[in-house]
Amino acid sequence: MTRWGMVIDLGRCIGCQACTVACKVENQSPVDAWYAPVVEYEVGRYPDAQMAYLPMLCNHCTDAPCIKACPSGALHRRDDGIVIADEEICIGARACMTACPYGALHLHEGRSGELLGDGTRNTPSILERYAHERHIEGTVSKCTYCAHRIDFGTEHGLTPGIDPEATPACVVTCPTECRVFGDLDDPDSPVSRYVVEHGPTGVLRPDARTGATTAYVGLP
Repeated sequence: MTRWGMVIDLGRCIGCQACTVACKVENQSPVDAWYAPVVEYEVGRYPDAQMAYLPMLCNHCTDAPCIKACPSGALHRRDDGIVIADEEICIGARACMTACPYGALHLHEGRSGELLGDGTRNTPSILERYAHERHIEGTVSKCTYCAHRIDFGTEHGLTPGIDPEATPACVVTCPTECRVFGDLDDPDSPVSRYVVEHGPTGVLRPDARTGATTAYVGLP
C-alpha cells in the first residue's frame, strides 16, 4: 500500500523560503498561517558561528496526537498516510493544536487587513480574500502534502515525487532540491532511493514517538 513521505536534506537547504511562499500560494492558507515555515538558527560560536535552517511542516504521523485529541473527528488519516483536517467538521476546539508537538496546526481566526489609526481596516489583499474563500473561519487547517496535487496525479497516471503536477508545491519549487517526496513503501521511489544514498535520517522530537513520516538528513 502507498505510504507518502518526505525527506529534507538540511545540508542542501539555503534558507531561501521559496518553499514557504510556494505553500502559501498553492494552499491559499489564512494570512497568519504558515504551513511550511523555515526556522533560522545559529550554530557554533564566534568567530566560527554560522546560520542553519530547519524547514518544518506537518509530519503526517502514523500515531498522530492531533487525531487522538480531536473531539469532533475532523482530523483523520487517509489510507495513503496523509493526515487531513476536515474544516467542514472542525469545531475549533484547538485540542489538536495543543497536542501536536510540531506546531503544525493553525486556527483561521478571520483576520483581514491591518488596523488603521481610527480603528478601521485596510481593504483585504487578494491573497486574504482567496484564503477566506478556501478556508472556514474558526476552524483548523494544516499541511496536507498538497493532497490535491497527489490525487490529481494518481487520477491522471502521474507519479508523485517525479511528475511536478503531482508533487507537493514545496518540493517542486525548492531550488536546491533539498526536499524529496515519494512512496516510503516503494524501494524504487525517489524518497526511498535518497535515504539509501544519503541517509541515515532522523525525525523531529523523537521523544514524542509519533511515527513521523517527514524525516531529515543531517539533523544535529
